[in-house]
Amino acid sequence: MAVLLLLLAHLIADFWLQTDQMVKDKLKYLKKHFLHHLLVSGIALAIIWVYLFEFKHIIHYFVLPLSFIVITHLLIDLLKIKLIDSIKSTRTDNMKRVVFFLMDQVLHVVIILLSCTLFIHISIPDMTASFKELSGTSSLHLVNTVLFIIIVYILATSVSGHIVKNIVGSLPSEFANFEGELTLRNKMIDGIERDQPKTENSFTGEYHYFTYSSPTRSRGKLIGYIERLLVIVLTVIGAYPSIAFIIAAKSIARFKQLDDRNWAEYFLLGTLSSIFLGLVIGLIVQGVLM
Repeated sequence: MAVLLLLLAHLIADFWLQTDQMVKDKLKYLKKHFLHHLLVSGIALAIIWVYLFEFKHIIHYFVLPLSFIVITHLLIDLLKIKLIDSIKSTRTDNMKRVVFFLMDQVLHVVIILLSCTLFIHISIPDMTASFKELSGTSSLHLVNTVLFIIIVYILATSVSGHIVKNIVGSLPSEFANFEGELTLRNKMIDGIERDQPKTENSFTGEYHYFTYSSPTRSRGKLIGYIERLLVIVLTVIGAYPSIAFIIAAKSIARFKQLDDRNWAEYFLLGTLSSIFLGLVIGLIVQGVLM
């Protein structure tokens, strides 16, 4: 329970309590981000301290792990900021950001596991056993399962959404809202030759119009969330062929937009990235629960 609770606290502070503005200018909002982790991690450690240790040894079981987690989190974030600021403007910017993001999250997880080992005295075999008890007969299996499901939900929505956003990159507003292309053809007859039935002197004018919708990024984000959650469920139950229907449904909904090659490539990259992340998380869930 302790490991899952601390992982959940980290995800809540890092994704649910962070605004887009805080992510863009993390150095400016570093104090606020620090306070978020101090508060959420403090609540999680307080629950662990009360439940597992019954108010005993507050320094060792509460103060020290909280200080260790928050200070190391701050140092890791500063390192990540420095690395991101060092990125030059190249075509590989997005992939570098994804790598830095994944490294950042892995380091945070390692710190949480290390703090559980050093201060809460939970060994690696005990951590492994706790995952095996998620669907077992342990008295804590219900709590562990609920925590695990919430963690999976955050991974499938906010975390995966952030990764997909970094992979596909940012688009100009007119490109992101592109709806389709409309072509009109108009046949015109020269006025001078109009009264001469035997002479046909005409030309065709062709006009191209691009149609755009109002910004609906929040709707697209919601579609991505539902898509990955469906992929996870289908993966867990082994219904892999059904995943193809999700891709088909998205393609039908975006049929007109797919006429534009650039938009089609953007759509394909985002969809494949989202499906891949859903499959990976689904296989992890399947391995833990089955």
